[in-house]
Amino acid sequence: MTKEDFLNIARDIITTERHNEYGEAENTFSEIADMWTAYLKTNIKPEDVAAMMVLMKVARMTHGYKADNWVDIIGYAALGGEIASKSHERE
Repeated sequence: MTKEDFLNIARDIITTERHNEYGEAENTFSEIADMWTAYLKTNIKPEDVAAMMVLMKVARMTHGYKADNWVDIIGYAALGGEIASKSHERE
């Protein structure tokens, strides 16, 4: 697959498939951040959730190549970047 393939697949997943299934990623990541904050007893922000999901995918990559891991990293990075950008604009 080419870099364009990876980008296009990730774009399609986060803007249509997952968005239609789960709604706005920022809302879901906020809910996850609240749960992780309570469990870990430390403040977790929605953009931290995206970063941690990227790290989870990186860990999975140690078990061999799977294109899905790369696609998901691109998607989580894009969602995290958007969420962090909105958060920064509100400050």
